[in-house]
Amino acid sequence: MRKKISTKQLTIGMFVELPVSWGKHPFLKNRFKIKDREQIRKIQDCNLTHILVDAALSDVAVPECAQTGPENGADEPLLDPKDQPVPERWNPETLAPVELLEALNDASMASDMKAKAVYQHSKTMLERLFESPSAENIVTSKKVIASITDLVLADDETSSNLLRITSHDFYTYTHSVNVGVTALLLAKSLFRHSDAHDLQELGAGFFLHDLGKVMVDPAVINKPGKLTDAEMAHMRIHPFQGFKILKQANALSDECRYIVLQHHEFHDGTGYPKRLRGNEIHRYARICCIADVFDALTSERSYKKAMKPFDALKLMQQQMSEHFDKKLFAEFVLLFK
Repeated sequence: MRKKISTKQLTIGMFVELPVSWGKHPFLKNRFKIKDREQIRKIQDCNLTHILVDAALSDVAVPECAQTGPENGADEPLLDPKDQPVPERWNPETLAPVELLEALNDASMASDMKAKAVYQHSKTMLERLFESPSAENIVTSKKVIASITDLVLADDETSSNLLRITSHDFYTYTHSVNVGVTALLLAKSLFRHSDAHDLQELGAGFFLHDLGKVMVDPAVINKPGKLTDAEMAHMRIHPFQGFKILKQANALSDECRYIVLQHHEFHDGTGYPKRLRGNEIHRYARICCIADVFDALTSERSYKKAMKPFDALKLMQQQMSEHFDKKLFAEFVLLFK
């Protein structure tokens, strides 16, 4: 049952439906469960006085609409999409939350608190980047990701905490951070004693591997079920679109190119977009592929529950082993020992 309530009554756990078109608000979909106070702030910044909440899909009780009187907007209708202001686009100065930069530069912060701050605020940065993927914002995000990479490489305790706190929703920006962290940790275990690899560019490739999804119809990305053949074909444009976006931003290193273009290629040749197999797939992309599949399995979707890490690794080993480089997968499993 859907209820119309004041936006002042919104709380974490409510499942909301925005009465505006996708391009008129700063979220990746129109219907979603509120995860944090930042999302509430963004909804209120859209100048909506009221919003629809699905009580059946909410984790908290949904109150009746507050009767505050017409002068406070209680009796006003939901605004028409064409009347909504366009949300402020993010720019390089506001892309990275201050809290993220402070955590990265605070040598005295406890490792568990640092990991939590870096993880949560990295998600915010990636969310903003997906909202405003300008060339300047891409370059800025790569600089911040380079600092995150340096932290992961230098601080074993914080990087270990990062692995443990990954969340299980499947927003594109959450998935990007999860894959970025896990793939970077695998690269760290493989390459930390070698000077032959640019770990900062690897980190950028891992965190930005799905950037091309900004060119995919949100209805396809957020579809609660299996995609049709046409929808899957549309989804499969995102590796090349990501390549084009990074190239146009003059931010396409070799590492990013391999990862963005090939992270859906499988070792047995059944992946996409080019059905590469074995050593035709660059090692960096093979690393990202493993992290990508693992996060998809351990993330909750509207049509499936999240798998526990052990169960996901077991499934990958027993039912999907031909998809992955076996040596790399064995190293990946060791991250969770």
